[in-house]
Amino acid sequence: MKYSMEILQVGEIKSQSMIRFCYQDSCPGDPVIKKLDGICDGLMSRVLNSGEFEGKANQTVVIHTPKGIRTDKIILVGLGEEGKADHESFRQAAGTAAGLDTVRRSREVAIVMDGYEDTELIRAVTEGFALGGYENLEYKSEKKESPKTESVIIACSNKRKKTQLEKGVWEGNIVAEGTIMARRLSSDPSNYLTPEMFAAKAKDLARKFKLNFQVFDEKKIAKENMRALLAVAMGSDNPPRFVILKHNGGNKKTAPIVLVGKGITFDSGGISIKPGLNMHEMKQDMTGGAVVLTTMITAARLKIRQNIVGMIPLAENMPSGKAVKPGDIITSRKGKTIEIINTDAEGRLILADALDYADSLKPQAVIDIATLTGATKYILGYAGAPILGNNDRLIDYLYDASHRTGERVWHLPIWERHREQMKSNIADLKNSGGPFAGTIAAAAFLENFIGDWPWGHIDIAYMDNEVEKQPYIPKGATGFGMRLLVSMLSSWKKI
Repeated sequence: MKYSMEILQVGEIKSQSMIRFCYQDSCPGDPVIKKLDGICDGLMSRVLNSGEFEGKANQTVVIHTPKGIRTDKIILVGLGEEGKADHESFRQAAGTAAGLDTVRRSREVAIVMDGYEDTELIRAVTEGFALGGYENLEYKSEKKESPKTESVIIACSNKRKKTQLEKGVWEGNIVAEGTIMARRLSSDPSNYLTPEMFAAKAKDLARKFKLNFQVFDEKKIAKENMRALLAVAMGSDNPPRFVILKHNGGNKKTAPIVLVGKGITFDSGGISIKPGLNMHEMKQDMTGGAVVLTTMITAARLKIRQNIVGMIPLAENMPSGKAVKPGDIITSRKGKTIEIINTDAEGRLILADALDYADSLKPQAVIDIATLTGATKYILGYAGAPILGNNDRLIDYLYDASHRTGERVWHLPIWERHREQMKSNIADLKNSGGPFAGTIAAAAFLENFIGDWPWGHIDIAYMDNEVEKQPYIPKGATGFGMRLLVSMLSSWKKI
């Protein structure tokens, strides 16, 4: 789909669908709607006076074949109350519009942004429209042949701001494409995305977008003493991989920001096997890895002026005669011994080795992102992701990015009792502390493998998969965290 910014008066726009956003209870006074009302001989007033549309958040009305204008239909989308509306309101409104069948069937769509000439608003609208129109038909044997939107014009009449607004369209489109790429990777079935296949895709994408790339096979992983990663992979016939991506956008002497993404391409639970219900969703246990990969690509495309390293430990967690067992003791790359209590607590094991490897890069900060604990469902549900860490400024960076992107996060503490919960009687640590405070306890485990640098942990379990369609998020894989990390990196200041 092609996105462009054009300077046009509303009466000059030619498209199959014209979209206008407006605030609740102030639609009759909206300058664009007033212009359209004059052009269309009072049609807009008649629609608004009917009470069919009030401008409530994500409310829509489709006005067909208006006379006097060069467009087939006008779609009004509500933003809610003006005092409460923010960038996320525009993002949701754009996603709502993109999901309408009448808009999907329009080859050319125009979004009129007069009065909303702000780069971040334009970016949010572009993101929302692109993400709201996303469909994953890759594995359908019969593809839909209905007409698709080919071009989207973001239109306004303010010539002075064209360059600034073009930047918003460009950035919004790139960020949306990165999120869609993360969604597609997370949707791939595990027979199409083994650790080796993921690493091969990452290599191809790294070459395409000019990222430095390394991949460790099982021999190199063993040489690096990543024995926790190897232990998780022991039960599978598909060998593990460890992917490293580098974007050198900053000063050569500046320490990198390191991103670590959990890459379990399928999680059966291992010997502690999961119940069959919904186990098919465990193909998405690599979403953290998908988010890190696509964040690196998006950072390169946006030319973010930071040195960034992405690390993705990859493995399948399967039961077999070779698999690690409850009661086993393994030794991590850092040398800490770990008692295996539950083989379904495998994500923290592969992250442990990756976090320790990150220490060798002398980073300025490390952020890991993972579908780590089912306990998040009982903390924030499907509404947001818990974040934990050891540096208040880094946590503030994540909060700020959350506000800009609408990807909600909430800070949880790690107290000494949580740390005690993860100590073993017969080893240094155990990989499961039982049913209580599971999300915090997992972070307390990871804390043992960080060096002397700011660290943040984002647990996206239950945010990786949407159960009910949202305005710009479909049912299924969400790509949650990609926009959050890109926004944080784009506004990064040294801690």
